Amino acid sequence: MAMKGVLNADLSKGKINRNIYGHFSEHLGRCIYEGIWVGEDSAIPNTKGIRNDVVKALKQIKIPVLRWPGGCFADEYHWKDGIGPKGDRKRMINTHWGGVVENNHFGTHEFMELCSQLECEPYINGNVGSGTVQEMSEWVEYLNFGGVSPMSELRGQNGREEPWAVTYFGIGNENWGCGGNMRPEYYADLYRQFQTYVRNYGDNKIHKIACGPNSDDYNWTEVLMREAGRFMDSITLHYYTLPNDSWEDKGEATGFDETAWFTTLKKALRMDELITRHSTIMDKYDPERRVGLIVDEWGTWYNVEPGTNPGFLYQQNTIRDALVAGVTFNIFHKHSNRVRMANIAQTVNVLQAVILTEGEKMILTPTYHVFDMYKVHQDADLLELSLDPGSYTLDDSGTEIPAVTATASRDAQGAIHISLCNLQHHAEANPIIDLRGIDLERLAITGITLAGDKMDAHNTFDQPEAVAPKSFEAFGVENNKLSLTLPAMSITTLELKPKA
Repeated sequence: MAMKGVLNADLSKGKINRNIYGHFSEHLGRCIYEGIWVGEDSAIPNTKGIRNDVVKALKQIKIPVLRWPGGCFADEYHWKDGIGPKGDRKRMINTHWGGVVENNHFGTHEFMELCSQLECEPYINGNVGSGTVQEMSEWVEYLNFGGVSPMSELRGQNGREEPWAVTYFGIGNENWGCGGNMRPEYYADLYRQFQTYVRNYGDNKIHKIACGPNSDDYNWTEVLMREAGRFMDSITLHYYTLPNDSWEDKGEATGFDETAWFTTLKKALRMDELITRHSTIMDKYDPERRVGLIVDEWGTWYNVEPGTNPGFLYQQNTIRDALVAGVTFNIFHKHSNRVRMANIAQTVNVLQAVILTEGEKMILTPTYHVFDMYKVHQDADLLELSLDPGSYTLDDSGTEIPAVTATASRDAQGAIHISLCNLQHHAEANPIIDLRGIDLERLAITGITLAGDKMDAHNTFDQPEAVAPKSFEAFGVENNKLSLTLPAMSITTLELKPKA
């Protein structure tokens, strides 16, 4: 049965902030060390210790913003341990993630160099859980002050005269959990105190980010907005997609069955409910929607790959993960009037990574390809698209989710992009979209699709192109309607632009 929809190509619903396509890099497992940082003396090709292949791949998807140093690691990270000659930097045990030695060779200067190479915005998380107001204040001064001061002098001694002008700064992370097990009332007061000393220097204005709720902790949002909303520019939300309800057995990244496929996508779709309900609370205290919602940790979380360090959170990445990414982006677009940034967890070798490395080898995951296919929506105008999504039901359970989710936008050059996700593991989908406000006959249409031949289709170092985008031509045009045949388990992006 065809799914009917309407795209009003002349009705903009606001701008899709490019920072929705942000990433997260924590000192966890092999994300920073081996994944991004190999050191200047490594045989792996690098620039100032940073892997060239990873930088090239991330620039391809136009990474807009990168969050660092955590995560749970942020609230035990003391930034002065990561500056100065590398041989003099303090060594510490990474108590959160695997009990390995952290040598602090990747610190503030190295992270800012990484952002420079990526041409992306840095998003730095400060330490509230085990840090001090002075420590955080001095870090901001070190980063951003261009005049005469102890921290700018220290920065100069370490080889950097000019300030970096960092914009995005988080005051703590998961302070309801690993960042201090705080009550919202207590953290709200601490936030008010700490943010006072996160100062603006010169013409640079810090975007102050408060630690928001975990998943459906609506009381946390209520308290923070009530007590500290006027002191923040954004508040965070963390939500991970787990097939099972148990943190002890989260489900497998590969080798799963239809039930795990369906359940994972059903739980990914819950992001819509979470953003809607948290936004409703925010609207109560911020009806003008000045405060942004930043989903700075999201993605799938499974049991680690067999034989790997449980604290490294290394997992494979399949076409199922690609669909989680696609449907999540479609949700973020829908809420673009409140969601100003998002950061997938994590960039390399950890959780829903876009890149996996093994020594000098590097592969791109199915999730990476979704970022590449969706980058056309960055800073584009969201268009009004209504679509009968159809129904996807698992066996005779009666539980159903949409068969298809979709989004559309118009970029600065006038090109329209439509992205569609077919969640069904067993069937094609046949949407028919009536385009209004534009003449389809005058448009050149091209498409690209990413699909799997089995539910856990994924790339390996032996078969790095097992899941890769292909040209999409299964569409037709008649009476200004666009008819599509979407493969099962697929993400598709179409481009419509005036014929030459």
